[in-house]
Amino acid sequence: MIVLLTGAAGLIGAEVAARLAAKGAAVIGLVHRNPNLTRNNGRPIRTVPWNGAPRPGTVTTVTGDVTQPRLGLEQYNAIREAADIVVHCAAITDFGRAQHVYDGVNVNGTDHVLRLVRPRDARPVPLVHVSTAYVCGEHEGTFREADLDTGQSFGTAYEQSKFRAETMVREAQEGGLPAAVVRPSIVVGAERTGVVREFQNMYVVLKALTEGRVRSIPGYYDAHLDLVPVDYVADVVVEATLRFAAAEGRTFHALGAAPHTLRDFSDVLAEYPTFHVPRYIPPSSFSAEKLPATERIYYERIVGLYETYFRRTVVHENVNAAELLGRKPGAQGLPYLRRLLDHALKVGYLGTPLPSVDEALAGLAKEGR
Repeated sequence: MIVLLTGAAGLIGAEVAARLAAKGAAVIGLVHRNPNLTRNNGRPIRTVPWNGAPRPGTVTTVTGDVTQPRLGLEQYNAIREAADIVVHCAAITDFGRAQHVYDGVNVNGTDHVLRLVRPRDARPVPLVHVSTAYVCGEHEGTFREADLDTGQSFGTAYEQSKFRAETMVREAQEGGLPAAVVRPSIVVGAERTGVVREFQNMYVVLKALTEGRVRSIPGYYDAHLDLVPVDYVADVVVEATLRFAAAEGRTFHALGAAPHTLRDFSDVLAEYPTFHVPRYIPPSSFSAEKLPATERIYYERIVGLYETYFRRTVVHENVNAAELLGRKPGAQGLPYLRRLLDHALKVGYLGTPLPSVDEALAGLAKEGR
């Protein structure tokens, strides 16, 4: 099997590339700026240059750009003819970006991938599209794997962009494209070790909260945060790719064994003497304007971007992924949360103070933001 993998240098993409190659697939990894692939545990992935004939068990990297027509690939036609299946992992996943950034990568990038897999004058190429469980937006109640548009509102531009992208994939499926969708929840460290290659998204929020940079947040103790190990997500994507006949036409929620509540976070954070435990305030009573000036800056720049996650109680159906793999993640409950925190402490991510407000603002000014 020859697999074209977009976003091959990303956290999920690199794990998928390594696993597919280990199972004998020939992987063509599309990268943008970073030609070096690194696994979640920090080990480099050996790659070979493009020579027009990908070999089984290898990872070939090609430079491109999903925001551009034909994915910015010089070898577009040759790769399209060679690919047996496409796995679309490329995405902007962090919060707080400008709308045009999400539109360019998440929406237009998916459109360009769909043009590759569904040309007018040739056979369609099967597609495994990596979306997010949070296309549910602020849906209340149970969000099924078959659900997409339930009239939900969205808390972030990221969620909305992924919803638009998945809607395009769904429409292509209805038009005859063989496709499957994998929806990870909040991707964190590995099941057994808690190791994560890069600290993003919720880790950044945890850093601000545990250092006491933001002491009060709007949220409910019973709000759900679903944390899924990165290796479990990669396993779901790989299985959907290699067993595409079983995955076609289905959507897979790649979730943790069970969601954690904000009370779980408070209980575990309280076990660490150096960690500040945030106070949860009912959203109707919370006002960022009433925070001290320094705290308000951190809230607006970091924590507030995730505000809607602290009040959601949506339940994601988890049938298809567990059936495809034959298991749910083994890591669960408070022990898994401790494992994630212990790793972040061990490598110095937590326990190291954030820059001062003046330093942070100076850095933002230098970036032109």
